[in-house]
Amino acid sequence: MLERKPHKDRIEVTFVLPADAPPGPVSVVGDFNDWQPGVHTLTPRKDGNRAVTVALPAKRAHSFRYLAAGDYWFNDEGADARDGANSRLHT
Repeated sequence: MLERKPHKDRIEVTFVLPADAPPGPVSVVGDFNDWQPGVHTLTPRKDGNRAVTVALPAKRAHSFRYLAAGDYWFNDEGADARDGANSRLHT
């Protein structure tokens, strides 16, 4: 799930996943962090989900995926679109 909070020149996008699906650590990786695992790792929230917030430039499109333990890559069902094998979001 994606949550968006607009600001003047950027959008704060929060990437949200359930606490245990998939199990273990999960990072969001994409063109906004040069596809580097571990840069944006999801952490537990009070509501029981895991999340990480990334500030992105407004009025752009970004490709991303999630990377879980065991080299398990997956997409966000709530993304705006698909870009080949990747999820796509528009800010």
